[in-house]
Amino acid sequence: MTPILLEDQPVWNRLIRFEDVNGQERYGEPIDDDLDVGIALHRGEDVYARIVRAESALDLSAALSEDVVQVKRILAPLRPEEAGTIRCIGLNYREHAAEMKLSIPKTPTMFLKATETINHPSGHIVAPHCADLHDCHLDYEVELAVVIGKTCKDVSEDHAMEYVLGYMTANDVTARTHQNEVSQWDRGKGFDGFAPIGPALVSSRVIPDPSVLQLQTVLNGQVMQQGEASDMIFTVPKIVSFLSQGCTLQKGTIILTGTPCGIGVSRNPPVRLVEGDELFVTISHGLGSLTNPIAFKSSKHNGHLIEARI
Repeated sequence: MTPILLEDQPVWNRLIRFEDVNGQERYGEPIDDDLDVGIALHRGEDVYARIVRAESALDLSAALSEDVVQVKRILAPLRPEEAGTIRCIGLNYREHAAEMKLSIPKTPTMFLKATETINHPSGHIVAPHCADLHDCHLDYEVELAVVIGKTCKDVSEDHAMEYVLGYMTANDVTARTHQNEVSQWDRGKGFDGFAPIGPALVSSRVIPDPSVLQLQTVLNGQVMQQGEASDMIFTVPKIVSFLSQGCTLQKGTIILTGTPCGIGVSRNPPVRLVEGDELFVTISHGLGSLTNPIAFKSSKHNGHLIEARI
């Protein structure tokens, strides 16, 4: 497989997909390098971006223009049909393993999320009717998402980073009751909209060492998770190499790399996400914040909640 060489790197440093004030979908790069786009839009602040002329976030022939437009609505950087698969690593932070009273795994624990779980950075997280009826214990998990930029297979750890296009903030939303009912985690983590990603896709060129990244979850003004990627048990190169052994990682594959300590189910008493919660899931170095509202599709809503448009 051909790695992403220097000349193949995208022209952008921090890519967003968004709707402008006229409702037109665009790609762009925020003109303010330090702005957390997710928080700014949540607060109603004006956000502007230079247009990136691209067919998708995976388009390495994209061109950065001088035209600037206002961002009206932030979208997930990748569409579901571009993602291929979402591969997830569980129990990958030492402090998280300690809080769960579990041994450090010797090999990565992997599970999948369907691409239908992809959600916009500010789209509603909707617990479906079946989850609501079972008192699902909706929970948050801030995670670093890795995006594969070129199709690869059987990649060595030394060369794994050559295939990484960039990084996003992700929330591995989980219905704990459904997760714990069976040995496989896919159902409890696999409902529609249970993988918000974005708001930005930051080039791996900008962040050559992802271990410097800081992860945080703030719920109703209280810091619930505060971790560093350096606490990972399996590093990003190790994960990419491990997942690629005997398996093709298509361009656009999203890899969720685990969550730090502080999840709701580990607390005493346990913390559950409920309607009306203000939830900010954030990663440093320009990746930015997810600001998804919480909703439950129960009988009181009569099924009239509007699903997020992907």
